Amino acid sequence: MLSRPGGIQKYITMKRRHFLSVGAVSLLGMAGYKVWPDEGVFNPCRTEALPDSLKHHDWVQQAWEGIDATQVWDCHCHLIGVGDNDSGIWLNPKMRSIYHPLQYIQFQFYLNAACVRGDNNVDAAYVRRVATLLDDFPVGYKAMLLAFDYHYDEQGRRQTELSTFYTPNDYARKIASQNSRQFEWIASIHPLRTDAIEALDKAVKQGAKAIKWLPQAMRIDPSSPACDAFYDALIKHQIPLLSHAGSEHAVDAADLQALGNPLLLRRPLERGVKVIVAHCASLGSSLDLDAGKSATEVANITLFSRMMNEAPYQNTLFGDISALTQINRSRETMETILKNPQWHDRLLYASDYPLPGVMPLFSLDAMVGYDLLLPEQAKLLSQIRQYNPILFDFLLKRMMSTGGQKLATSVFHTQRHFLNQR
Repeated sequence: MLSRPGGIQKYITMKRRHFLSVGAVSLLGMAGYKVWPDEGVFNPCRTEALPDSLKHHDWVQQAWEGIDATQVWDCHCHLIGVGDNDSGIWLNPKMRSIYHPLQYIQFQFYLNAACVRGDNNVDAAYVRRVATLLDDFPVGYKAMLLAFDYHYDEQGRRQTELSTFYTPNDYARKIASQNSRQFEWIASIHPLRTDAIEALDKAVKQGAKAIKWLPQAMRIDPSSPACDAFYDALIKHQIPLLSHAGSEHAVDAADLQALGNPLLLRRPLERGVKVIVAHCASLGSSLDLDAGKSATEVANITLFSRMMNEAPYQNTLFGDISALTQINRSRETMETILKNPQWHDRLLYASDYPLPGVMPLFSLDAMVGYDLLLPEQAKLLSQIRQYNPILFDFLLKRMMSTGGQKLATSVFHTQRHFLNQR
């Protein structure tokens, strides 16, 4: 059959459809769904302008009250692509192979979320899409584009085959410099690279506002003494470390989930590094290393909360609130963040784009069921999300409340956290 003209392509098309179907089910399971998601599976990608009835809705206007848009920097915005121009982006072949269905389906969902799946020039289309979405925000609002380094072994050797993707610092810098009105950038440097300190010096000179790590994907143990020289360099430049903590499912973390334990970040904190914990370590559980030999698994959000309440870290430990409203976060997790207003000055708004465009990852019905949103607010947000997932994410986090407690305005005034470097 496969020897007939078009047979192989037909077979691949059939397999692709099968994997999309299976992958969608897998993604729903990962997101915590037991029923079909309330906003469907695929992003409708409405590219026409956001209707004035939505843009100027009373609740949207109220969300901007007290907010100075020039102070709002979304500190967790991914810069993805496929390397189809001179970007230098590298993607693990598994992400584009139907013979690795989970990775393939995940990446297809990311492309759909960003509305670039059918484009010939994905890299450029992705950047255009983000810029277009930011046009719906008041002037001054910016997205901080994330570079992403390779996986390295303990000897500092690059392990390409174990890497998920790579977004060069030079590319993130280039895109941010070409549109400085809407973008800043965050570098990514593995601390065990032989040129790590030199790369950090270069990134800071070129305007990087922070350093991004995803320990499970990159194989970084933040508690290792081997990282100390890099920590000292971060302190010299007074530049923050934005490090993922908690379980990781958006990229292939293999058997390295233990590296997401938020307690491993005690080492840079104790050296004086400003650490921003991505997602407030809000997913999964880790070994309570503080308990010594009697250690048991404890929710990562509990470990993060413990650290946030420790006096020595009041000026160095922060958290970004990206992904907190995804369906795989519990009501208790969201309420923990809302009900601790003493933390709010140390929390930073972040969207984790393009994930707000992955439809099954959010459930507005669940947010209403948790009494975090009014049904009418959920209806408005669902309509806005079809046009602009980043605006949807911002408004959701501005609107949600519990017992009258909302996220403070200071959570959204993030620029101040990135202006201290020399």
